[in-house]
Amino acid sequence: MSTAPANTFAGATRLVDYWATVYRRTWKGSAISSFVTPLFYVLAMGVLLGDYVTDDPSQLEGASSYLVFIAPGLLAAQAMQTVFGEVTYPVMGMVKWQKTYFGMTATPLSVREVILGHLGFVLFRVGLTCGVFTLVMAPFDVFTTVWGAVLAFLVQFLVALAFATPIYAFSAGLKDEAPFALVFRLGMIPLFLFSGAFFPIENLDRPMEVFAKVTPLWHGVDLTRMLTLDTVDWTTALVHVVYLAVLAAAGWFWAVRRLTKRMSS
Repeated sequence: MSTAPANTFAGATRLVDYWATVYRRTWKGSAISSFVTPLFYVLAMGVLLGDYVTDDPSQLEGASSYLVFIAPGLLAAQAMQTVFGEVTYPVMGMVKWQKTYFGMTATPLSVREVILGHLGFVLFRVGLTCGVFTLVMAPFDVFTTVWGAVLAFLVQFLVALAFATPIYAFSAGLKDEAPFALVFRLGMIPLFLFSGAFFPIENLDRPMEVFAKVTPLWHGVDLTRMLTLDTVDWTTALVHVVYLAVLAAAGWFWAVRRLTKRMSS
């Protein structure tokens, strides 16, 4: 049996000290987005706006209130937004500006180990922000069961990977940062708006509904919502998991190829 994956993981763990140092020095810059924004999202969109939205639970995918409906979508969107912030400009910086990756690969570390180490830090950030978000939502009786809350939180790591690997690959091969403006404006924002986080996508026109259902965030939102409401359709849930896992795996191989090529050019 090949030990390549195990060796890659072992090599990536050597970067834990580096990423821990980075976070100790920079965590204050992300404190608002990590710890304060989740509370404001829930209060503004779920509690304040939610008071004006009254509808039959059958029109809100079984949610008893708009707050209960919107909270799972905001949780999944938080995972996506955290990823966008961590694998766009930071990746380019480590290739083009600080050239940190070149220093890392000048040691026995491989490109795969460097990527895995960085993605591990991204998952740490996602776990921290989504963990806070989950705790913020708990007092509002959003979760039907404890196991649903735990699984909904864990799903965010899969959602994060489904975005992190392909966006990382895209960032790693860029020559300059100009395309990032389009990534945020024409990528992240439309994904957020048409993910089903704010309203059931059945309210969209048929072409837009189909578009929404092929986006990774909709799969993450729908899976998270099923778990929080305890309305899991296991066949649909399996489709969501497979879709997100395949996207993450495809993005991984693309990322390795793109970064290897970028650093050798």
